[in-house]
Amino acid sequence: MSGRVLVVDDSEVIRQLIRVNLELEGFEVVTAADGAECLEVVRRVRPDVVTLDVMMPRLDGLRTAARLRAESSTARLPIAIVSACTPADLDRGESVGVDGYLGKPFDPADLVALVHRLMAIKEHGRNGGMTFGGGDVRL
Repeated sequence: MSGRVLVVDDSEVIRQLIRVNLELEGFEVVTAADGAECLEVVRRVRPDVVTLDVMMPRLDGLRTAARLRAESSTARLPIAIVSACTPADLDRGESVGVDGYLGKPFDPADLVALVHRLMAIKEHGRNGGMTFGGGDVRL
């Protein structure tokens, strides 16, 4: 399975780390440095999955996810938070309709597995629950 992933993180190092790991698995990767740029890029490239950091300048990841969910063209787009989150962030993410979470620092294999699960959501529809990656989940 392959597809297009939009990776949104204000850290260029993290964007590149995610890009390399996903490209090695056959995914096409497009990046954005913050939520405002994400909203511009998502319309242009039509990704299959979006990964969002929470803490970013201009527009944070949770507000970006809420805006993506509010637009009819992106309301069903699978979204994962890839960030060092607090339990409150996880609750807010679930309330705005985020589909998955992977805590930083993460194992690249967990990242790839999470993106594969999100691609399956895109193909087969939502299952109603949040998908977590790896052992870095803190509730």
